[in-house]
Amino acid sequence: MRRPLPTPPPMNRTPLLAALLAVALPAFAQDALTTVAERSDFVRTGRYDEVIALCDAFAAKYPNVVRCETFGTTPEGRSMKVLIASTSGALTPEAARAKNLPVTLMQGGIHAGEIDGKDAGFLALRELLDGKLAKGALDRQVFVFVPVFNVDGHERFRAWNRPNQRGPEEMGWRATAQNLNLNRDYMKADAPEMRAMLALIERWDPVAYVDLHVTDGAKFQHDLAVQVEPVNSGDEKLRLAGRALRQGTMDYIAKRGGMPLPFYPSFVKGDDPMSGFEDGVSTPRFSLGYMQLRNRMAMLVETHSWRPYKYRVNTTHDAIVAVLQQVAANGAAWQRMEREADERATKLGGTAVPLDYKATDASRTIDFKGYAYTRTMSPISGALMTRYDETRPQVWRIPLHDVVVPRISADAPRAGYVVPAAWVDMVKPTLDAHAIRYERIDAPLSNLAAQAWRADTIKFSSDSFEGHQRLDAQGKWAPETRSLVAGTLFVPIAQPKARLIMGLLEPTAPDAIAAWGRTNAAFERKEYMEDYVAEEEAEKMLAANPALRAEFEKRVKDDPDFAKSPDRRLEFFYRRHSAWDDRYGLYPVLRVDTAPR
Repeated sequence: MRRPLPTPPPMNRTPLLAALLAVALPAFAQDALTTVAERSDFVRTGRYDEVIALCDAFAAKYPNVVRCETFGTTPEGRSMKVLIASTSGALTPEAARAKNLPVTLMQGGIHAGEIDGKDAGFLALRELLDGKLAKGALDRQVFVFVPVFNVDGHERFRAWNRPNQRGPEEMGWRATAQNLNLNRDYMKADAPEMRAMLALIERWDPVAYVDLHVTDGAKFQHDLAVQVEPVNSGDEKLRLAGRALRQGTMDYIAKRGGMPLPFYPSFVKGDDPMSGFEDGVSTPRFSLGYMQLRNRMAMLVETHSWRPYKYRVNTTHDAIVAVLQQVAANGAAWQRMEREADERATKLGGTAVPLDYKATDASRTIDFKGYAYTRTMSPISGALMTRYDETRPQVWRIPLHDVVVPRISADAPRAGYVVPAAWVDMVKPTLDAHAIRYERIDAPLSNLAAQAWRADTIKFSSDSFEGHQRLDAQGKWAPETRSLVAGTLFVPIAQPKARLIMGLLEPTAPDAIAAWGRTNAAFERKEYMEDYVAEEEAEKMLAANPALRAEFEKRVKDDPDFAKSPDRRLEFFYRRHSAWDDRYGLYPVLRVDTAPR
C-alpha cells in the first residue's frame, strides 16, 4: 500500500493569529515548515515567496544541519534558492570533500508548471530531519535541493498553464522570462539560470543529479517513469551504478504500490498506442543526457500528468526518498566508480567515442497497463483521434524498442582541439560555463600539423529553435598544416570531461556549438563570381585542362539534376578556380595529435 500523506495542519485563520500562535506555542513552529500544498490538501501550490520563507525557516530550525543559500539571480531579478542539508555537519562543498561525503543534487521546477518536485522535496526533507523516515540517510551524504530552478517561469502563475495535467489549481509556466526552455540548455548554456546551475554542479560535484518532472502524453495507469544515465551511454563500467540506482528506485516505489517504468512512455507514432515505445538516450541538451558526459549519474523522474496532484507529489516523494537511501548506502562506492571513470576519460584520446545514440529496430512485446480506447476520425480536427476510457483498465500488448546503440561516433583527438584566435569569443564562454580546462597560446603557431573539418553538405534549419538557427552539416576531418596568430586556445582531451569536450567541439555531435549555430558564419558564402565571368573562366579552364573537360562532360551525362541546373554547372568551375573561398565550410576548430607549444 502507498504511504498516506500526513494530515495537513489546520489553516491559520488570520495572519495575526498565526503570528501570536507561533510566538506563544512552540509546537506550532512545525507549521512553519509545511507547504501551501499540504495545508490545502494538495489543491494548490505556493508562490515563490513560500520557497524563500521555507528555505529560511528550515535553516532557522536546523541551524547546524540546513543552510539556505542563493546560487544565482534570474533575468527578472529573483533569487535562486538552494537548501543544503546534512546531519554530518558538512554544509559546504569543501567540508563534503574533506569528509569524502557523496552529494545528491535534486531540482524541481525546471519546467515550472511541473511543480511536483518542489512540494515533494520540502515534505521529504522535513520528514528526514524529523527522523520519520530514512533514518541516518543524511549522516552519510549531503542533500542539495533546489525547489524551483525556473523561478521566473514559476511566477508566471495561473490556471491552465498545463492543460494536460490534473492539478494544482494554478501553476507556473514551462519556459523562463526569456522564453528559454532550461531543459534544452545544458550544453549551450544561454540562460543565466543555467549558467548558475552549472556552477552549482561544478561546486558540489554530485554523485547523482535528479531532475523532477511531470509527463505529457497519453492516459494510462503507470504513475512514474524513472530513467537513469549512464545506463545506455557514457562510461561502460559506470553503467553498473546507473542500473543499480534505477532498479533500486523502481523497487522502492513498486513496494509502496506504485507502477514505475524504466523508459519514457512516448509512443513511437504520435497518438497510436499500438505503435509501442522506444527507449533511448537523451541528447545532452537535456539533464539526463548531460551528466553522463561528466561521468556522473543523472535521473529523470516523470510522474504521470493525469494522476491527481496529491498522488503525484506522494509518488515524487517516494522517488526522492528512494534515491537518498541508496546514496546513503552506496554513495561512497559510487563516488569511487565515478572517479575511476574520470581517470578512464583522460585516456580517451585516439579512441572512438559515441556522440549520439538510437534504438534499433529490435523489439520485445511488453504488457503495458493502459485503458480501453477508441480511434475515430474527429469532426473537429479532421484527424484520427484517440479517446481513452479511464473507467476501463486494460493491458496493452505492445512493442518496446529498448536495444540502444551509438548513432554517431567520432575518434577523440590524441592531444585535443585548437580554437583559432578569431573564434575564441564564440567558443570560450561555453567552455567557461562548463568549467572545461584550456590553455591560451600567446605566441603565433607556424605550420601546425592539425586536422581540419570541411563540410560536404550544409543545411541550416528553416525555423528558430531556442533562439538559434541550428546547423546540420556533414563532412570529414583531414590532415592540414595551418599557421595561426597568437591568442589561440588549446583544449586538451586528457581531462575528466573529455566526453563533454567532444560533445561541444565535434561538429556532428547533436548539441555541439556548431549544431547550435554558434559557428554558422563559417558555413555562409561571402563572395561570388558573376555568371558571365564564370562562363568566361570556365571556357578558359576547359581549354587548358582536358582532364577537367572529361570530368565535366561525365558529370553532365551521369547526373540529370546537375545537367539541368545552370547554377550547379557554373559552380563546378568556380569551386575549382583560384578565386574560390578555401575557408567556405571550414569548421573553425582544429584537432591536433600533439599539444601546440
